[in-house]
Formats: sequence, structure tokens, C-alpha cells
Amino acid sequence: MASEQETPRPCALVLFGATGDLMRRKLVPALYNLLLDEMLPQCLAIVAVTRRETDRDDLLARLREGIEQHSRRALDADVWARLESAISTVAADAESERGLVPLREHLAEIDRRCDTSGNRLFYLAVPPSAYAGIAAGLGAAGLNRPGEGGTFARIVLEKPIGRDLASAVALNHAVNAVFNEGSVYRIDHYLGKETVQNLLVFRFANAIFEPLWNHKYVDHVQITVAESIGVEGRGEYYEEAGTTRDMVQNHMFQLVCLTAMEPPASLRPDAIRNEKVKVLEALRPLEGADVAAATVRGQYAHGVIDGKEVSGYREEPGVSADSRTETYVAAELFVDNWRWAGVPFYLRAGKRMTKRVTEIALRFREVPHHLFPDAALTTNTLALRIQPEEGISIKFDAKIPGTEPRIKPVEMEFDYEGSFADGSPEAYERLISDALHGDPTLFIRGDEVEASWGWIDPLQEAWGREEPTVALPEYTAGTWGPAEAHVMLARSGRTWRRL
Repeated sequence: MASEQETPRPCALVLFGATGDLMRRKLVPALYNLLLDEMLPQCLAIVAVTRRETDRDDLLARLREGIEQHSRRALDADVWARLESAISTVAADAESERGLVPLREHLAEIDRRCDTSGNRLFYLAVPPSAYAGIAAGLGAAGLNRPGEGGTFARIVLEKPIGRDLASAVALNHAVNAVFNEGSVYRIDHYLGKETVQNLLVFRFANAIFEPLWNHKYVDHVQITVAESIGVEGRGEYYEEAGTTRDMVQNHMFQLVCLTAMEPPASLRPDAIRNEKVKVLEALRPLEGADVAAATVRGQYAHGVIDGKEVSGYREEPGVSADSRTETYVAAELFVDNWRWAGVPFYLRAGKRMTKRVTEIALRFREVPHHLFPDAALTTNTLALRIQPEEGISIKFDAKIPGTEPRIKPVEMEFDYEGSFADGSPEAYERLISDALHGDPTLFIRGDEVEASWGWIDPLQEAWGREEPTVALPEYTAGTWGPAEAHVMLARSGRTWRRL
């Protein structure tokens, strides 16, 4: 995990996809808050790259509106004026032969004017299909090569990295042909969340928990990523992705890795990332008939969310009337190593569920001998809430006051908001800051991406062989998923947590 660092070196931050939604909703609000906290380079040039000539004033108005709507802190006119003055625009098309020459010339002028010394951070806020072409264009323009004196050229990629193992390998190869792996920063914004980073601190800075963090004491682990929203006008995208590609392969597997990994030898970036890759390599493969037994897919149907009626998935714009794309997936997986031998990890992710919540819960084994046979003992549970009510809770049994040995389950709670005065920074603030500093700890390495797709591919292949006329199980919007998911846990005498 990255530590506190000095102000990063002067740099040109080059943002491809400057007119896109990610720029307005996430990236510029993050840059604004970093500037507010004096965490940006004293000399930072922000270059907004568009494919066609764009009116700078119109773009700046849109970006200011994004800060007003999406920043965690109110707009300060003086700070915005500083940020605004750092933003320039350039029209450049990486797909044409000399398309990035205007960008190269613009950056050379910035080096002369702003003393950025050739330091470059290229952020690709564009569809993944454009990554390889932009990387090749940067290489053709000579913008991928660090200059003399320790200057840097880094590239940041948003997820998804591929849609299967073959495409991920091809994309990694295309990008690594231009940028060495140490200069490639693949973002999973979950890793920028304070509560996700706290998982490592919780595990490895507290002596009371790590001894219990294994198969001797843990019965099973549940990881939930639930959303109350639907596909929000992204029906065409979701038809291609589905929940497994959109959530499990990246966000959920990152939570699995941080929960299951061994203590790293140090906090060096590759020491941590090596341990995460070991977890992915230890995942027991699911193939053939095992896929049907250990996974459940579903689609949300018409229902009620927050008192409002909502449409079913196949009624959404851009979605096929006979779609077999999952909006919900549950899976049972095993990490086949000494620490977790025989401990099931239950994953569930879905849209249009009861509420928005992301949580990791460890349920512990029962006591070996019941001294209170007349009492219904609860299952000891340690839950780490990633969002939205960030915190940690421990559930255990306690005696009710009185002469009889009556027992009641109680919880001890820790919450971020109540314990820390300053609000947690947004994930993109941390990730942009780390990329500027050259700290890859919270970014995904190429072999990590490929290992996760290596586990997902057989599931997709098995699902692709299913009878196409058989519809996926449905679950009413506003519930916790299809009944089949509850049956999957019931076969082993377990139940999903009520959240």
C-alpha cells in the first residue's frame, strides 16, 4: 500500500476522451479535490484530447458543471480558476497515420512553457476498443519513451481489459509493445476506496484477527456487491458484458484477493501484487457440469425500488427480448491452498437488488462444544462494509441480564464517518495521485488480469452451451436475487446474510 509522498514532479496529464462522461463525473472532480488539498504537481499541465476541434470554453463549462454536481466538496472559485488555467485542448486522432503529431507538438510547447521536462501521464478515458490504437499512435509519435534524467511516460487504462482471456492477452501484448509493463497502470476503482485499502491494515496490523483468518476458524466467506439501479440506459453495453464480466472478473476478484492473500513480505507494489496473483492461480477451476452446480445466473424482472415501479431487464432500451445476459450472478468458489482448504467463498453480484451495498463477511465455525444446549447460538460474523455505510461489525452472543442464562446476539460497530473527521477521498483521487507519483500498488498487473480471465472463460463457455430457448431465472426487482441462489447455499446448510 502506498505511503504518504511528496508532491509529484511536474508533469503533463494527457486525457483522451475529454468530452466523455468519465471525465466530467470522476476525473475532473478528482483533480479538483487533489488541487484543493495541494496534492498535484506545482506545475501540472492538463491536456484534454478530443478527436475533433472543440471549443475550449464549452468544454470548461461542462467540466465545471461536473465538479458542481459530482465533487465531494463545494466548488471554490479560486481553486477552479487555478485548475481551469492548467487545462488546454488539442484535437488529435490516433487512428490516422500522423494523428498524434499535433499532440507531440503541443506537449513540446508545454515542456518549454511549464518545465514538465518530458514527464507524461496518458489517461485513456475511452472505450477499451480504442486502447491498442492509441497506444500504437503514442509509440509512432515517439511519446512513449521517457526522456533523460529519470523522466517518465506512463499510460492508464480503465477496465475492462479484454472480454475474455484471448482478448486480454492480445491487448496486453499490444500495449506492452509500446510501454513496458512497469509503465502500464490498469485501474480498478475499487482498489482506490479507503475501505478496500483498510482491509490490508485490518488484517496485517492487528494481531487478534490474523490468527483466526484461515480454515481452522472460518466456515465460509460471503462477498456481496449489490446495486439497486438497473442498467441505466446502457442496455447495449450490458448485453455484451453481463454481470460476470462487468463486476466479478474485476471488482469482486479484487476483494477475493485482498481477503484471501498471504501477508506480503513488504509493502512494495510487486510484493502485494504477487500475493494477489497467487490467490487467482489457486482458484479451483469450474468446468463442465461443475459450472451448473456452483453458479446461478438471473435477470431482474418488473418490480418496485424505493416505492417506484421499474421495468424488467428485457424491457430496457437496447436489450434483446430473448436476452440471456445475466444481471445477477452467484458463485461458489474455493481457494485451494493451505490457508483456505475446504472453505467456500460465496460471491453474489446483481442489479436492481434490495439496496446498494458492498460487503465482505467472514462467518466463523460453531463452538466445538455447546455449554448452553437450550440456547440458539448465533453464528459469529465479521463483516467489512465497503460501501455505502463504510465500517466494520462483529457479531457475537452475549448474556441477557437476569438470573437465567438467556443469550442474545449483539454487534460491535465501527464506522468511518463517526471515527474520522475528514471525509474519505474518492477512489479516483487516490488512483490519479498514485499514478502521478509512479506507485502501481493499487493498479492491476497484466498477469493478474490474465489469471482472472483464465478462471472466468470456462464459465462463459459452459453457459454458451446451454439451451438458448431456456430463459434465465428471474428475480423481482427490489429483492435479493433468484430463489436458485438460496438453494445453492441451502445444499450445504448455509444461508445468505440479510443486509
